Amino acid sequence: MRPASLMTSMEISATGMIAQRIRMNVISSNIANAETTRTKKGGPYRRKEVVLAEKSVPFRVLLPYTPKVKLERTQRRHIKSPPYGVEIGDGVEVKGIIEDTKTPLKLVYDPDHPDADKNGYVRYPNVDIVKEMVDMLIAARAYEANLAAFNTAKHMALQTLTILRA
Repeated sequence: MRPASLMTSMEISATGMIAQRIRMNVISSNIANAETTRTKKGGPYRRKEVVLAEKSVPFRVLLPYTPKVKLERTQRRHIKSPPYGVEIGDGVEVKGIIEDTKTPLKLVYDPDHPDADKNGYVRYPNVDIVKEMVDMLIAARAYEANLAAFNTAKHMALQTLTILRA
């Protein structure tokens, strides 16, 4: 593992942007299929969710690159320095895209619908448009935050190169 650097921070931000882009694509698919009552598998469309997880590296890998500073506690509530077993984040990754089986499907009485059961009820997807739009806004804001962090690191790297040229 290489030392933490501006490039590392840009890579971490890039993983966040990729994850949020995938999340926005899945949310868009949910919205587009909010009225789909019949899929290839049979039955209505089921809402999809993106499972994200932190990519991490062991803290001990980074120790040789960190300055040797003695940390002392001045008060009891201060936190001790991290032990060797602690892990530090190295970005985010998409672990998978799963179907939401916990949220029940919507039952709507419409006996004229081709997918109505014998009692006249149609099973609609478990997609709530308002919730999807809120999730989309959250994903967009997270993407923007990662983009801002990426651009800040890029600007810092360019400023460092400018200083080194002088």
